[in-house]
Amino acid sequence: MKNNIAKTIYLGMDVHKKTYAVTAICDGLVVKTDTLPANPSTLISYCKKFFPGAKIYSAYEAGFCGFHLHRCLEREGINNIVVDAAGIEVAVSNRVKTDKRDSLKLATHLSLGKLRGIFIPPVEQEDRRAVTRIRDAFIRERTRLACQIKALMYQYGLIGAEDERLVSSKWIKELDALQLLPGLKFALSQYSNLWLHVNAKIKEIDQEIAIQAEQDGPIEMIYRSVPGVGVTSARVLANELGDMSQFKNERQLFSYIGLTPSEHSSGEHIRQGHITRQGKPIIRKILVQVAWKAIKLDNSLKNSYEQLSHRVGGRKAIVGISRKIIGHIRACFRTGELYRTEIVQNVETIETKLQAEEQKTLI
Repeated sequence: MKNNIAKTIYLGMDVHKKTYAVTAICDGLVVKTDTLPANPSTLISYCKKFFPGAKIYSAYEAGFCGFHLHRCLEREGINNIVVDAAGIEVAVSNRVKTDKRDSLKLATHLSLGKLRGIFIPPVEQEDRRAVTRIRDAFIRERTRLACQIKALMYQYGLIGAEDERLVSSKWIKELDALQLLPGLKFALSQYSNLWLHVNAKIKEIDQEIAIQAEQDGPIEMIYRSVPGVGVTSARVLANELGDMSQFKNERQLFSYIGLTPSEHSSGEHIRQGHITRQGKPIIRKILVQVAWKAIKLDNSLKNSYEQLSHRVGGRKAIVGISRKIIGHIRACFRTGELYRTEIVQNVETIETKLQAEEQKTLI
């Protein structure tokens, strides 16, 4: 493209592991379409070569590539945004999906002002997230291994279907002392060794999380003041949400977390359904876990839960409590005050009901 001085270029990028599909729009017309090697330096050189002197706006969908490309573009003066794929309009009749079509759609929507970028965390916050997210992955792997150990034992009649013991280091040592068939003993030892290895790695990660907590004092104090929030849950929330200053209101916060009810309305009828589940599942999981503990510790939350559960059931009620808790935490950051807990008296009277509801909760 020639004569780019004072021109504005809108660049849509469909980002993949090995290639970038790019489409450039200027004055409402497609001026260039290409496929480039997936390298930020190559893309930047491409922009400087074909659009010298132009003001460039670009966009790509959030995904596996993270924010490295975004930061590289921003450093070179290219105004880039990263967008949520769920927030991009798609025509009902559009049933063909290709890389070029996707890049064209991004460029078109960007040129029309229809795209809104997601929050880009600071590098330091993103770096801290790596620790809590790998812990979550290791926890899921440890759970998977525990299920495989118990399934193998059940298959050979060593435990019953009603056995609800948790796999632990002590229990694994007891397994080693059992007289078993050689094949079964070998298989169990392989699973057990993997479980012990992953369990040890989780303890290492917990030590790193404790170091993070010491370094992140003021934010840590507010999260830890919330009933039901422990060391790990505080770190997950702090690393994922920070001090929540990026959210202008609670609606944006709930939307980011995925706790906004879906809506199917027509005419005078308004129907709200399940939560949207957009955003990171790890945040919702932690908030629900916190909520189950918090209603045993905070009297106002306990009362809210009991009122909601009578109308909508325990599972939906606990989601409502999760929304209330995260809203309170945001308010704490805005005021600079710690969470104020209204102590619950006679917790035992609701303990059985809470445990039964918690077992049924799937978020």
